[in-house]
Amino acid sequence: MLTSNGLALRESPDRLGPLEPVPVAVRDDRPALWERLRRDGYLYLPGALDPEAVTAFRRYYFSSLADVGLVAAGSDPTVGRDSGRPLRQEEFRSVLFDKIVPGAAYAEFCGQPAIRDWFAWLYEDTTFLHRRKIIRHGRPGEIGIGTATQAHYDLVYLREGTNHVLSCWIPLGDCPVRRGGLVYLERTHHTYVAREARGARLPPASLDANLARLADQHDARWLVADYTAGDMVVHSPYIVHASLDNVDPDGVVRLSTDIRYQRAGDPIDWRWQHDWHDRDGL
Repeated sequence: MLTSNGLALRESPDRLGPLEPVPVAVRDDRPALWERLRRDGYLYLPGALDPEAVTAFRRYYFSSLADVGLVAAGSDPTVGRDSGRPLRQEEFRSVLFDKIVPGAAYAEFCGQPAIRDWFAWLYEDTTFLHRRKIIRHGRPGEIGIGTATQAHYDLVYLREGTNHVLSCWIPLGDCPVRRGGLVYLERTHHTYVAREARGARLPPASLDANLARLADQHDARWLVADYTAGDMVVHSPYIVHASLDNVDPDGVVRLSTDIRYQRAGDPIDWRWQHDWHDRDGL
């Protein structure tokens, strides 16, 4: 059974479906990609990145946090096997927000040519990567309101800049459905584009923690995928998305990052030009 924040999704065919990858035949067809993005609200790009680069960053993350209680003592940090113990929160936050987030390894990963050059090609323009880049892990067994990312669309948090910004979600390691990856509420970007055009702008907050209820309200399916290291998903700032709970029977921690690219000449949300911190008010 799939859950998010401890609440079950409906798994009937009209409420759950597959996230469709971009076919290889159109991966180099820019107009076709924009057409898919406008139609579906996302581009699922399996194998867009070098899996070894993804695995190397995963190893760096868990190695950096080896002494704070996140991963099992003596285990391979590339695997990211959960320790089952509480984190030493003060030490964890110091490593995450003082070392990893502002560090060179994270900046280099998010700005690697496979990502940077791809966005420049898609936009046909000079691009800008927001400095506020978010990295999250989800531990197996963390279930309850507030443990998984609740349903939302990104634009509500990016009001001070362009609405042509694109988000890029990257699983940092294999992320089968049971490990709690990102899920998308099918074609909901059309609904929120229309609402915003009418002036019905929502505040910067989640829509709902209950994904089944939200799917019923929109009469739409949640789209899921078994992600692997090297995949990335690019999505519209209007499409509703959330994350599942990590119920991995092997006890592996889910790790992912989400970053945002836009044209450099478009308005930039100044609030996103600082390193991410979970107390930055966004």
